[in-house]
Amino acid sequence: MNGTGILGGGPAGLLMAILLARRGEQVCVYERRPDPRTARAEAGRSINLAMAARGLRALEAAGVLPRLRELLVPMRGRMLHAPDGTQQFSAYGQDEREAIFSISRSDLTRCLVEAAAEEPGITLRFEQRCLGLDAAGEPLLRDEPSGKEYAGTAARWIGADGAGSVLRHALRDDGQLAFHEDLLDHDYKELTLPARDGRPVLALEALHIWPRGGFMLIALPNADSSFTATLFLPREGAVSFASLRDTATVRAFFEREFADAVPLIPALDAEFAAHPQGRLGTVYAEPWNLGERMLLLGDAAHAIVPFHGQGMNCAFEDCRVLAGLLEDDAQGDAFERFSALRKPDADAIAQMALENYTEMREAVRDPRFQLQKQLSLELERRFPTQFIPRYSMVMFHDEIRYSAALSRGQRQQQLLDELTPIGADGALPTLAEIDWTLAAQRIAALPPH
Repeated sequence: MNGTGILGGGPAGLLMAILLARRGEQVCVYERRPDPRTARAEAGRSINLAMAARGLRALEAAGVLPRLRELLVPMRGRMLHAPDGTQQFSAYGQDEREAIFSISRSDLTRCLVEAAAEEPGITLRFEQRCLGLDAAGEPLLRDEPSGKEYAGTAARWIGADGAGSVLRHALRDDGQLAFHEDLLDHDYKELTLPARDGRPVLALEALHIWPRGGFMLIALPNADSSFTATLFLPREGAVSFASLRDTATVRAFFEREFADAVPLIPALDAEFAAHPQGRLGTVYAEPWNLGERMLLLGDAAHAIVPFHGQGMNCAFEDCRVLAGLLEDDAQGDAFERFSALRKPDADAIAQMALENYTEMREAVRDPRFQLQKQLSLELERRFPTQFIPRYSMVMFHDEIRYSAALSRGQRQQQLLDELTPIGADGALPTLAEIDWTLAAQRIAALPPH
């Protein structure tokens, strides 16, 4: 085959295939799972995706965004659930246009499969497991229904086979790259908040968070008015998954920590017992490419924890950037340029995702954090060309690279800390008491976006 072979038929692999096919290339996608158009999605393994500007732009570039619109549920901010049941809404941005969109992974994958199947240049091959590399350095594949093993053939290969990438492991074993995985000591488990009589049981246009310091529960809306909830909890310890030994301890834990959520999860006992306990971690690999012959992208190259909602957005941005580099590839070094360009950004969003976990489960409860959130939005209103909150840079401004958002966000945090000093009595200034003259001077000294 003279075209491109893609290992992995998840969202990133499918989007990459569509972008290439629309340039006139021949693409074959190999996926180990069954065809999602006919197979049932695996329960408890989704972690609903939060689609933001970077992902939406890539989907639009591939011409598939219109068919996904009805599956996207806007989330305009965080709804914080306190232990006493009170709720507090915190908007993500300046207005309703600055929203992120919840979509189920299975729905997204199915729609992208349908779009890819309509492209004459794409061949989809399901139930094809990559076993590694053969002696000639080609991907060794196995047709699962028949058990037949064979070598894949393509002019070049793109590995989009996820965080556990077989291609990445094979290239490491062959001495072509190095990587390490930093596993979080927290795991996750998914639960369901079904709609009642077709109506949502929580405010639909919000990402719901029950922050409890060392752990948290979140819930994201679905297009059918249900919510997918995810518990993030330490693996070991006094308060951990290990401590939830049976139905009684699970029930007692939820009634103590998330009392207002318990009535909304009717299948709590059964789902907690049946759904898998997922692991979380960050993958750091280098290099991502083997010359212009093979390339890793998305989670295969740089899996991150899900707490900034950017794993899929980053992977989709990978696809759009790579498609652009291949379009302008006069020197035949697109894979090399892609790796050099995207590695700093992948490292930056990996760091910000880890930081956001602390923010979501703990910092959001801090009065100073809440004040700085309000101050950030006010600074953006007063100085719109000079100050954009870091969260907004990541989620709503795809023209700003992740690496730039990280570095600028660090400088802006120093400013926020300076403007919100804690008094000797522990008191904080009000928004009206902020030194706006000092704010203007400090912002003027910041480098431009």
